[in-house]
Amino acid sequence: MARMTLDAFTGRVAEAAGARLVALLLYGSAARELGAESAMNTLLIVESVDDELFRRLSEPVTEWLRAKHPPPLVLTDQEWRSSADAFPIEYDDIRAHHRVLAGRDPWRGISVQRADVRRQLEQELMGKLMHLRQAYLAAWSRPKRLAETVHDTRAGFLTMLRAVLRLVGRPVPAAADALVRDAAALIGFAPDRLAEPAAYLDAVTRTAGYVNRMERTPS
Repeated sequence: MARMTLDAFTGRVAEAAGARLVALLLYGSAARELGAESAMNTLLIVESVDDELFRRLSEPVTEWLRAKHPPPLVLTDQEWRSSADAFPIEYDDIRAHHRVLAGRDPWRGISVQRADVRRQLEQELMGKLMHLRQAYLAAWSRPKRLAETVHDTRAGFLTMLRAVLRLVGRPVPAAADALVRDAAALIGFAPDRLAEPAAYLDAVTRTAGYVNRMERTPS
């Protein structure tokens, strides 16, 4: 059986959600057009969520999972419109690189405040730094496990680097290598050694310190 395509998934989800569909978005690396192998991350916004919606979506989502794609994030329209202050980094990242697959453009009236971005960024970087140090302490004598930790957390760190560049008003490159290079020049870490556990931890440490020192007043 052929794997479900994005177009087929879009049609099936729109049919299953019916009148309660607000929007279905593709976001992340696939929307940045960084290659056919990129993960197809999707966000489904609906008027309401209940057992009937899950029942109707179960079959197309199961086929989507078989195609090795993650299930959609699901929010009600009210949740979407009231959560920009809770997830400002994610909202900025999705807004910067997304495609509306079905429904209407959900961004009308949505604004992200700089102070909210800086606050979330500081919290998440410090949390990431503490968990990394904990993982490094537990696996310091196991290089393979350390390398897996770097690999597993890299995508989240790149999201934070994009947020840092946006916060200071710099352009955000779509390609990961260019993103790391520009962020490294701003923050002061080695851009070409992030696969090495020690250099990766240093980059996260320096990024957390940079954000902690940022002026806290909104621009």
